[in-house]
Amino acid sequence: MIRTVERPPHTSAPVLAAYSYCEAVTGQQARNFAYGIRLLPPPKRRAMSALYAFSRRVDDIGDGSLSDDVKIARLEDTRALLTRIRGGEVDEDDIDPVAVALAHAARAFPIPLDGLDELIDGVLMDVRGETYETWDDLKVYCRCVAGAIGRLSLGVFGTEPGARGAERASEYADTLGLALQLTNILRDVREDAQGGRTYLPADDLAKFGCSAGFGGPVPPEGSDFAGLVHFEVRRARTLFAEGYRLLPLLDRRSGACVAAMAGIYRRLLDRIEHDPEAVLRGRVSLPGREKAYVAVRGLSGLDALYVSRQTVRRRA
Repeated sequence: MIRTVERPPHTSAPVLAAYSYCEAVTGQQARNFAYGIRLLPPPKRRAMSALYAFSRRVDDIGDGSLSDDVKIARLEDTRALLTRIRGGEVDEDDIDPVAVALAHAARAFPIPLDGLDELIDGVLMDVRGETYETWDDLKVYCRCVAGAIGRLSLGVFGTEPGARGAERASEYADTLGLALQLTNILRDVREDAQGGRTYLPADDLAKFGCSAGFGGPVPPEGSDFAGLVHFEVRRARTLFAEGYRLLPLLDRRSGACVAAMAGIYRRLLDRIEHDPEAVLRGRVSLPGREKAYVAVRGLSGLDALYVSRQTVRRRA
């Protein structure tokens, strides 16, 4: 069972300022993520913002316009900073607010910081231009950049005392991360192609006649693009079904946070399934009112209740 550790009774002004910076970064740059974490109590919300701000820094290095050599050097510098945080070498008066906030969060909660090393490894795969022949190959990348985030988040959430099946919580968090990342890959297929990146497995692309890529607003001539998208959507739905088994293992507000974030991506998946070529025409997104509805549904516990009932039926 994963238990959260009580935070110290007093949080200093420099640490609170560092958290405020991380929350501002999260609010400005992580619209879907922010809808979920605002449902958490302040200590967990701050810790999740610190995780996001550090992760965003890593992602921004990988997505930036610097040369590959400079990107690799900066990613290794970020790994060195993570080593300092892990070693308790970052003081409250450090000039880096993200480092200060993450160091405090790691003292307050049992966050497996090695997951951020995995994230750096995943972004290095991007920088080096790796491609993926099979789904098993792509899973390695997805576990680095998304599964690891699920496991890091679980360190903040903790599991409910006595929750049945809590020993598998980390596995479910990892799988849910894969579901979110595969949804991201489908949503961003044209944007990634224009940036010279291809994530979908080469054998899947070949199977549906899509090996020519997705540089324009229409599918490759003679391809079964809709078939490819529906195939990947089914894969993502299977991952969501398994990953959602995490929800009953969490306390109400942590479960609401996860349900809100995952629910937004599941609705994106519905839209992509309904109109596969939409991802070639532009970025598929949800209006704010629909995101708010998903957040309220998560807070109500309906998703966790549904998963619990499904689990009981399978055991019966």
